[in-house]
Amino acid sequence: MLGFLPGPLRGVIALLLYTGNTVGGFLTLLPFVILKTLIPHEGIRHFLTRILTAIAWIWIYINSLILRITQDIAWDVEGVDGFDSTASYLVLSNHRSWADILVLQHVWKRRIPFLKFFLKRQLIWVPLLGIAWWALDFPFMKRYSKQFLEKHPELKGKDLETTRKYCEKFKKSPISVINFVEGTRFDEKKRQYQNSPYQHLLKPRAGGVATVLSAMGDNLEAIIDVTLVYPENKAPLPFWDFLKGKIPRVVMRAERMEIPREFVRPGAETDPEFRQRFQDWLNALWDEKDRQIAEILQKYAQAKE
Repeated sequence: MLGFLPGPLRGVIALLLYTGNTVGGFLTLLPFVILKTLIPHEGIRHFLTRILTAIAWIWIYINSLILRITQDIAWDVEGVDGFDSTASYLVLSNHRSWADILVLQHVWKRRIPFLKFFLKRQLIWVPLLGIAWWALDFPFMKRYSKQFLEKHPELKGKDLETTRKYCEKFKKSPISVINFVEGTRFDEKKRQYQNSPYQHLLKPRAGGVATVLSAMGDNLEAIIDVTLVYPENKAPLPFWDFLKGKIPRVVMRAERMEIPREFVRPGAETDPEFRQRFQDWLNALWDEKDRQIAEILQKYAQAKE
């Protein structure tokens, strides 16, 4: 709708609208966040979380409206129908840009339950959003380097313990747990640094996903494998480019996958043999995703010729 405006002006307007929605949403959340902080009763806290989630849904719907007003995106989306908004899912996705979150929320609203994603611990300090994510029980993960764990072996497995704790909370109501399996946004420098065997992806990290499946696999309806591609853009994709309308096309492919029952075994993620089998399964999934991204990019490259 605002495509006639210069990119920087459109970006400023989009930023102001998203910021206004976030501030308004946060102020609406705040009284319930305070109550949740002060009241120790689990039943009441769970009820407050449901209220907070309802407010967060309104925030998502308004963000979708802002996206429609400020962006002229051509959507190529397949495989997102036929899911149950009252069932729980584990969503596995590649990660290309900060815009991924808005895109995923926009596409999946009304189709599956509220998306909760794993966050780096330091993101709790993001103004307004950090407190909102905490109040909504988003899982904050603190990852340690191999070198750090060698010096502090007592912290080994701490991230998996945190994942288990959140999974117990997630069992109480329908939820979509989304995991950006690469752990960070893709770009070519990171791919080369990792010596990734994939052309369009970073290496998948199995720990968090394996823990979710082993801890709450019996409560999940299915896995949703999501592939995100912005065929007109090269990674990395700055969020400012998205706001300016510089991401003209979004391609999303989704596939429902049955949960391998061999991976639904409480505590199994600490077993080295289990972790290796799961990593092999995830690597095979990533092989297919890499091929799919290559095909999508080739399709749109040929269309431009």
